[in-house]
Amino acid sequence: MSSIQQTPLSPALRRLIGVILLGGLLGIMNSTMVAVGLTSLAGEFDTSLSTIGWVSTGFLLAVTAAIPFTTWAVDRIGGRKLWLAGLCLFLVASLASALAWNVGSLIAFRVVQGLAAGILDPLVLVLLARAAGPDRAGHVMGLMGVVLSLGPVLGPVAGGAILQGLGWRWMFLISIAIGLVALALAVRVVPADPPTAANDRLDVLGLALVGPGFMALVLALSQSTLIPLAIGVVLLIGYGVHASRTRAPLIDLGLFRNTSFNASVAVMAFVGLGTFASLFVLPLYYQAHGYSVLAAGLLVAPFGLGGALSMPVAGRVSDRIGARNLVRGGAAAGALSALLSLGFDAGTPQAWPLLNALLMGLALGAVGAPTMGSLYRTLPPSLVPQGSSVLYMLNQLGASVGIAVVTLIVQSANDAISGIHGVYWFAIAMLGVVLVLSFALPSKESTA
Repeated sequence: MSSIQQTPLSPALRRLIGVILLGGLLGIMNSTMVAVGLTSLAGEFDTSLSTIGWVSTGFLLAVTAAIPFTTWAVDRIGGRKLWLAGLCLFLVASLASALAWNVGSLIAFRVVQGLAAGILDPLVLVLLARAAGPDRAGHVMGLMGVVLSLGPVLGPVAGGAILQGLGWRWMFLISIAIGLVALALAVRVVPADPPTAANDRLDVLGLALVGPGFMALVLALSQSTLIPLAIGVVLLIGYGVHASRTRAPLIDLGLFRNTSFNASVAVMAFVGLGTFASLFVLPLYYQAHGYSVLAAGLLVAPFGLGGALSMPVAGRVSDRIGARNLVRGGAAAGALSALLSLGFDAGTPQAWPLLNALLMGLALGAVGAPTMGSLYRTLPPSLVPQGSSVLYMLNQLGASVGIAVVTLIVQSANDAISGIHGVYWFAIAMLGVVLVLSFALPSKESTA
C-alpha cells in the first residue's frame, strides 16, 4: 500500500469543473433567491404567506423526489445526456415561472424547476467524482465547495437586489441567462459517456418508497407536522425491507456496511444542518440590530466567503493526509466560533460578528470538503451515483432539521438575542457530534 500522490488538474478537467459548477449553481442560488422574495410574491398574487410558501416548499420536495431517479438514470442514459436534459428542463421551468399568471401556476412551475434541480444537483457530485478519480477527490470536492458556500449567500443578496430594482419575474429571468450560458458551455465541454447499465430495469417500487419517504420527512420538518413524519418513517422502513429482498435495489443498503461511508454521510448531514442554521440565525441577529433584509443578507457574506476560502485548500490537503484530522480541526474551530458568539449582544461592535461569521465559514468548510473527498475515495466507481444520492438526501434532511430546530429555539426564547444564543449552544452540541464521528473517518487514505 502506498500513500496517494497528488496529480495536478489538467486544463480540460478544470474547464469541465467550471462548467459543471456553473450549472450546479442554478438550483442552489435560485432556491435561496426565491425564498427571500416570498413576502413580495404574496403581495403580488394577493395570497397568504402560508400559501406562497409552497413556492419554496414545492421546489424542495421536488428536488428530493427526483434525486433517487437520477441515481438510476445516470448509468442508463449517460451523464452528459442527463445533464443536458436537466439544464433544458430547468430553463423551460424558469421561463414558465417568470410568465406565471397566478399563485397556482407559479407553484406548479416551481415544482418542475425542482425536478430539474433534483437531476442537476446529484449529477454535479457524480460527474465531478468520476472525472477526478480517487486521488483528486478532495481537491475537486473542495472546488465544488465554493459553489456550496457562496450559492446560499449570493441567492438572498441577488434576490433582494432584484426585488428592489427589477421586480419578481427577474428572479427567474436571471436564471435563464445563467442557464443558457451553462447549456452552451456544457454542449462543448462535457464529454460523451455511453450508458453502462442499459439492461437494468428501474426499481419502481423502491422509487415509490424512498423518494416519497424522504419527501415526507422534509415536509414534516419544514411544516412542523407529525403525520408526514410518520408516513416518511413507514415508507423508509418499507424501502429497507424491499431493498433487502431485491436483486438490484435503487439504493443498495450494502453501502451502509462501510464505516467510513456512514461517518462521511453523517458528518455531511451535520454540516448541512450547521450551514443552514447559521444562514437562518445570522440575518436574525442583524435584523435585531435594525438592518434591512438586504443589508442583513450582505452582512452574512463573510460566512459564505469563509467556506469558499477554506474548502479548496482543505480538500486538496485531505488528498494527502486524509480527512480525520482536518475534520477535527474544523469542528473545534467551529465550536470556538459558536462559543464566542455567546458573548454577542445588542452593544457588540459590528466588526466582531462579521469576523466570527468568517471563522465559522472557514471551520465548516474545513469539515465539508475533506469529508466529501473521503466519501468518494471509499466508494467503487459503480456505487458513486448511489453514494451521491444518499449524501445529497441526508444533506437536504440535515438542512431541514437545522431550520426546524433553529425556528423552534428562536420562537421559544424570551427575546431575539437569547434565541440566537440558544442556536449557538445547539451548534456547539452539533459540532461535538462531528468530533465523535471524525474517529470513524480515515486518517490517511491509500491506494494499492
